[in-house]
Amino acid sequence: MAAVKGDEMRSRSESLEFALLGFLSQSPLHGYELRKRLIAIYGPYRALSFSVLYPQLRRMLLAGVIEEISQKPIKAVKARKMKKTTKPARAPKEGGIARRSRIVYRLTAAGHERFSHLTQNVTPDTWEDEGFEVRFAFFSPTSPANRLRILEGRHRRLKDKAEILRTELEKSPAGIDKYLEEWRRHSLESADREIAWLEKMITIERK
Repeated sequence: MAAVKGDEMRSRSESLEFALLGFLSQSPLHGYELRKRLIAIYGPYRALSFSVLYPQLRRMLLAGVIEEISQKPIKAVKARKMKKTTKPARAPKEGGIARRSRIVYRLTAAGHERFSHLTQNVTPDTWEDEGFEVRFAFFSPTSPANRLRILEGRHRRLKDKAEILRTELEKSPAGIDKYLEEWRRHSLESADREIAWLEKMITIERK
């Protein structure tokens, strides 16, 4: 059980690293923008807090695949309570202005090489749910041969899943919870829709 959990955590970490490398290969970004773009891939219901993001960025910094750069300092004027007065408002003093730099991350030469290597590395994790979503988000820099391998692997994975769900529905024992049965039916319909879409994408890639 511990080994399975460890493999799952490693897979998620590798998936997150790939996504971060992919975004930073397009342009340097700060942490807040990276999180927004990651949520666009993983969806709003996937827990992706800064407590997950920044440790991953630190690991990548230590590995030398990304580096930090500072953006132009941003002026932040301290808010002051408004007081009723007949005196004209004064301009804020210099001491009331704070300057802070925003940390931006960008790929190093090693980072570009690492991302290029990962786009050409195809494993069974690539066509599992989370892995496939991330890899498909960066399909353009992936070679045509590997794009086809990933699509075909995902297609096989879903065909197997659909067959299992179909068998479970056909052999549902009497008295099974109606909501569980409805969920299985919904899952099967979702799998069938994605299978049809994958077959279309595979046909396009083979041309």
